[in-house]
Amino acid sequence: MTAEATPPAPGAPDGGPGGPRAPEPQPVATPERPAFYAARPGGWRDWWTLLHPPYTAWHLGYVVIGACLVTVVNTTILLATLLAFFLAVGLAAHALDELHGRPLRTSIPSPVLVAVVVVSLAGAVALGVVGVTVVGWPLVPFLVVGPLLVVGYNYELFGGLLHNDAGFAAAWGAFPVLTAYVAQAATLRVAALAAAGGAFFLSVAQRRLSTPARLLRRRTVRVEGAVTLVGGEAVSVDTATLLAPLEHALRAMTWAVVLLATSLALSRLT
Repeated sequence: MTAEATPPAPGAPDGGPGGPRAPEPQPVATPERPAFYAARPGGWRDWWTLLHPPYTAWHLGYVVIGACLVTVVNTTILLATLLAFFLAVGLAAHALDELHGRPLRTSIPSPVLVAVVVVSLAGAVALGVVGVTVVGWPLVPFLVVGPLLVVGYNYELFGGLLHNDAGFAAAWGAFPVLTAYVAQAATLRVAALAAAGGAFFLSVAQRRLSTPARLLRRRTVRVEGAVTLVGGEAVSVDTATLLAPLEHALRAMTWAVVLLATSLALSRLT
């Protein structure tokens, strides 16, 4: 990735005689960690990295938000829904992603990752089946669609229809909100649809930020260039400069969703 300096306007200092010279851009190596939350490689730390802890917590927050839109929350159903999404998203989806090209550079054996996918998805579906016996038929479409989203997104099925900003936002943002609400209310109402829309757009923002951050951390060899300010001052650009606003925003948004979900849970369960 190369960030090129803006050419100076006519008459502006350009490093020639009498003008300040822009510093020579220095190549910057790709960051050692494939994600800001990744631990050092090896052993149990690979499992921490595989879980994508901030993002898993973020999307489980959507489950809590959806469930807490009802007046009286069934705590047992909420806990079961959280466990089902942890298995499907936190474990199965992330294990599938790691099988597809090792983006997190873990050393977890492929057969172990496959076993995680199978066992986790089976556990999530089993919880869904139990949920249907308690909640009723309104939960059936979510039980069917959930595993399709996990596999379809990560393996770019259906011609890659799901593997884009909208597909990500629908699968990991809107879907948890709607599922958790239906698990509590056995129906859908406008409030749930509005919350799902909010989760959808937050997830679009998440992907718009995380995509360039992944590009910088995992696929960029060096960054060269400088930004020339109006006064002629040249500010060098490197990997850290480009990553900082992206990852600081992702951290802040993670905390925002988790704290919002926590406040709703406290208001409903205490």
